[in-house]
Parts: sequence; C-alpha cells; structure tokens
Amino acid sequence: MHRHHRTPLAATLAANSISTAGTSLTLIGVPWFVLETTGSAGRAGLVAFCATLPIVLAALIGGPFIDRIGRRRVAVASDTVCGLAIAAIPLLHHVGALEFWMLCALMALNGFAHTPGNTARYVLIPDLAEHAGTTLPRAASLFDAVSRGARMVGAALAGVLIAFVGSETVLLLDAATFGLSALLVAVGVRGLSSAEPRKGGAPVSMRTYGTELREGYGHLLGNRLLLAVVVMVMFMNGTDQGWNAVLLPVHAESELGGAKAIGLLTALFGAGGLTGALLYGAVGHRFSRRAVFTVCVILCGAPRFLVAAVTGTVLPLAVTMLLGGIAGGVLNPILTTVIYERVPDRLRSRVSGALTAGCEFAMPLGGLAAGLLVEGMGSSGALLAMGGVYFVATLSPLVFPAWRTMEEPAAEAVPAIAGRGDPVAGPGAPAQEVSVPPEVSSSAPSRPAPAP
Repeated sequence: MHRHHRTPLAATLAANSISTAGTSLTLIGVPWFVLETTGSAGRAGLVAFCATLPIVLAALIGGPFIDRIGRRRVAVASDTVCGLAIAAIPLLHHVGALEFWMLCALMALNGFAHTPGNTARYVLIPDLAEHAGTTLPRAASLFDAVSRGARMVGAALAGVLIAFVGSETVLLLDAATFGLSALLVAVGVRGLSSAEPRKGGAPVSMRTYGTELREGYGHLLGNRLLLAVVVMVMFMNGTDQGWNAVLLPVHAESELGGAKAIGLLTALFGAGGLTGALLYGAVGHRFSRRAVFTVCVILCGAPRFLVAAVTGTVLPLAVTMLLGGIAGGVLNPILTTVIYERVPDRLRSRVSGALTAGCEFAMPLGGLAAGLLVEGMGSSGALLAMGGVYFVATLSPLVFPAWRTMEEPAAEAVPAIAGRGDPVAGPGAPAQEVSVPPEVSSSAPSRPAPAP
C-alpha cells in the first residue's frame, strides 16, 4: 500500500497528539490559575463544573449533526473555537478585564465546542485504519498510545512552564495547539469520503433530527455490555474530574511543593499509560479481554487516591501513578475495539455522542463535589471519599453478567479489517477523558475526557 494512503490516519493521530498535549497544559494550568488568583478550592471546583457540564450537553444532542456537517469540518471548527476561547483567558487577564464569571463562561464554551470535534476524530478511526492497511485493534491501540504519550509530554512541560513563565503563557500555548490540530485535520483528511457530509439523507428538520438522535440512544440502550461500560466509566470519570480539577492541585500545593509536582505525577501516569497501551497493542490479543480488563480497571485509579490521602511526599504517589498508568493504558484499546465491533458505521457518530454523554454525565458534579468536600472535610477526607467511589465502580466487571459478553462476537459487528501492513505512526507520535467515548479519563483526560 502506498504511503499516501496512510496520510489521513497519520494526520489524525498527529492532530490528536498535539491537541491532547495542549489539553494537559490546560488540565494543570487552569486549576493552578484559579488557585493563584482566588485561593479557593471551591471556586476551582466551580470552574471545573462550568467546563464539563457543556461537554455533556453537547454530547447529548450533537451526534446527528456530525454526519450532516461532515466529520472533518466539525473537527476543524471545534478546534478553532476552542483555541479562541482558551486564548481569551490570559489575554483578558493581562488587560485586567477578566471577571470570574467570564472565566467560567469561556471554559463552558471550550467544553461545549470540543466534544463534537473529539467525537468526529474518534469515529473516523475504523475507516482510517482500513485506508492505511492496518487492523482495527492496532489502530485503536495506536490512537490511545499517541494520546497518552502526548499527555505525558504536555504534563511535564506544564509543570515546568508554570514554574518559570506562569499559567497565562501555558494557556496561550494550549490555544496554539488547537490551531495546529485544526490545520492538520483540514489538510490531511481532505478527500476521505467518510470524513465528508453524508449525502442522500432525509431533509433537515426537527423530526429527522429527533429520529436520528433516538436511533443512537436506542442502539446504546439495547446493548447491555455498552450500557454497563457507560455506567462504570461515568462514575470513574466523575471522580477523576475531582482528582484533576481540585484534589491533585490542592494536594500538590499543600504537601508536594507546587505545580512541578503535578507535572511530574501526570507525566509518570502518561508514561505508564503509553507503556500499557503499546503492550496491549503488541500482545493483548493473546489473552482474555475480560480478565485483563477486570484486573487493570481495579488497579488503575483507586490506589492513587488512597496513597495521596495517607502520605505527604512525592515518591510513593509517583510510583503509584506510574503503575496505575500502565494498568490504565490497557483499558481504552479494549473498550474502543469492543465499541467499534458493536456499532455499525452509519450509527457511529450518533452512538458515540450518546456514549460520551453517558460517560461524562457525572464529570460536572465530580469537580464541584471535590471542591466542597475539601472545604468541608479536608483534602485527606475528600481523597478517601472519592477514592472509595472509584473503587466500588471498578468492581462492576466482577458483578454484572453483561461483562461476560466482552469475549463474544457482536451480532452487529463492523466488518473486520484485514491487516495489510504495519500500523502507521502519526508525525511526532511516540498515547482527557477522547480520546473519546468511552475513554476512561483517569489522571489526564483528553478532550473530553473517558483515558487512563
């Protein structure tokens, strides 16, 4: 297969990696900016609520629009709007015009705009894999690995940059990553039929839109395994949002020495995630999906809450984050493959929107609850409470029978893609929360967020 056939996948992987690296900058930069300017964990939680509630709203209603407008156009427009929203925060602050409500509104706009773009890139992967001549599991693993590697680099840079140039500059860099991501998709995915608007559909109307929206939710509700995935990931992502937006920044500020510790810990988690994703892509097909998933999902998240609650030094938490990242890196390739197998192409955008909405439903409350818990019972109590929720959620594969079907071929499976070459690495590829549905967000969600 000629090299030019691999360009769309390479461009999408590169765009996703650049955008995800920028997200890591915001993931650390915005909470730190709020703590620096307000000194309030509660306000940091409120900003997180405003940033994530629109993600859920956009996912609830946006699926049918993606296919009508075109996946490439949606991805480009989404990144453009997000870049402008993020850039406005430091620029308004620099001239003394940034009010707290403006910060909340800009983060809300960013959340609402980025969800359709994430979904658009995510649902293209099966077609891009076929176009590039690689297998779907390899493409899914590579997509996740690229995101994780980008998070690792972005987090490490964020901790250092905040310390030396300030959170405002970090946010400007994130805005630039959105612009570069938009450019890569606009140029690199041009000419791919599955990325362009669907032709021959029913005329646009509220009735047609409602019908298409119901098809997506109907497919999700009719598949018990997908429904079990959504419920579990919803609780995981909610507690992860509390960790990212409030608990880790507060813990780092009071116990670990500041933003550089956040960068180090998040980078270690990303390094572990990259390792786990690549390992699963290489040898994961040899083992039971359910067994591997069950063990890794229990190990990936809850231990870091416990370790942070009972220790006040970096080393124990760093080791826990690294090992948790390795376990978490295995999860998204499994979930992504299962979803692609069970959702036909014509419904993929609609079902992915429904999956995103369900998986991220608790995220707005997660950040808000974490801020309130810290102010009400202290950081250690908040860490133990939210870690307990995380642990209970991850017991789901051991309890509910629907998870047993993870090994079974799906009746509505997407046709298998025969491997005809090596997986294609995007430019700069080495891994919030999609990185999309239902990516388990864990320590560093991609735009949106479900990726351990």
